Amino acid sequence: MFNIPVDAWYAWIGLSIAGITLIGAVSGLPTTKPPDAAAVATTIDRVGAAEYPATAEHPLTADAIRLGTYRIGLKSDAGTAHATLAFGPVTPVFSESNNSHDNHLRDILYGSPPTYVFDSEAAFLDAVTTAQANGMNVTWRPVDGPVVIRRVSWNDEDVVLVGV
Repeated sequence: MFNIPVDAWYAWIGLSIAGITLIGAVSGLPTTKPPDAAAVATTIDRVGAAEYPATAEHPLTADAIRLGTYRIGLKSDAGTAHATLAFGPVTPVFSESNNSHDNHLRDILYGSPPTYVFDSEAAFLDAVTTAQANGMNVTWRPVDGPVVIRRVSWNDEDVVLVGV
């Protein structure tokens, strides 16, 4: 059909090069799928839209997270995924901060009532406002556990805290 003799050396070299190229292309493909940012966003939205105070955790397969007041991004070796939050704004809380307000918000995120941590509702709302303003300057941060989401209320103020 092609009139190439099977014992021709150039045919074997061409097939070898094509095979090596195919193996190289396949080995460069990711072996896992990118992290599922949409599932994390759905969990955050469900807690945020709850009628009463609620808490949830969502496990992560990502190496880094980018958490803003209205968006979330997850990154791993397999790729990057982003999702927009339907509920917002949320208050990002990160563990590596040295700010005392962030430490107080982290205590609330992990179960302390806001009335035990802050002296007044105004101090609580000031810490929330500061954390949300810092959430506008989002950067990639390492992931060391699941995403924790907590919706808390103080009088008529409802706040959704999200942290890793």
